[in-house]
Amino acid sequence: MAIAENALYATGRRKHAIARVWMHPGSGQITINRRTIDNYFGRATSKMVLRQPLELTETISLFDISVNVNGGGLSGQASAIQHGITRALMKHNPSFRPPLKAAGFVTRDSRIKERKKYGQRGARARFQFSKR
Repeated sequence: MAIAENALYATGRRKHAIARVWMHPGSGQITINRRTIDNYFGRATSKMVLRQPLELTETISLFDISVNVNGGGLSGQASAIQHGITRALMKHNPSFRPPLKAAGFVTRDSRIKERKKYGQRGARARFQFSKR
């Protein structure tokens, strides 16, 4: 993966997914783990989620995007890529921050799975209680 010198780099995270995003001037091609976006994501909603910041800032055809993502599931990976693209766009042009912030793309969604507790069946579920 040859990255141009004028490339922008940012990291996006969601749940257990971590996306490393490189943006460089180009024609709007998106590559995820060396595969095309259509080959990597089967669901249209995942493709839509990661394109939202580009559509909002009207930069969808200005950058080629290379992404290396791992961890989590496909939905979490799509959101992590969206977060990484948002952060790279803000590095490119700081005036993009207010509209991206208003759309809710800047804030990292910190919700993660709650751990299972000992003496219980799950994070909050308890074993069935019987008086006798």
